Amino acid sequence: MIDLSQYLPILLFLGVALVLSSAFVFLPILAARFTGAHKPTPEKLSEYECGFPAFEDPRSQFDVRFYLVAILFIVFDLEAAFIYPWAVSVFKLGGWASWTAWIAMMVFIAELALGLVYAWKKGALEWE
Repeated sequence: MIDLSQYLPILLFLGVALVLSSAFVFLPILAARFTGAHKPTPEKLSEYECGFPAFEDPRSQFDVRFYLVAILFIVFDLEAAFIYPWAVSVFKLGGWASWTAWIAMMVFIAELALGLVYAWKKGALEWE
């Protein structure tokens, strides 16, 4: 039979986390209501991120190439994030495990290189 009392600290931790996160969300809202900071005016509702009104409609469509470049950036950024810890620990494995890890990483890099060549041939990297 499983002793569920071992999970009590985890349950308490989750409860405290839920209470604190709720407090951090709702207490500032309540404080703003009671202190009078919540009085919407045209100045408060105006653009504040860049300091001036937008030039175009904010719901305008972006070119698909923008998204392709963003996705390619994320893919190659994740590649660097995977390669660094692998490079630090691959030769500490020793024996056949290090060769297996090396071959697996070369297959991974080859797949990414094929994806880059495909994107290059399709013109995803050309910006007009």
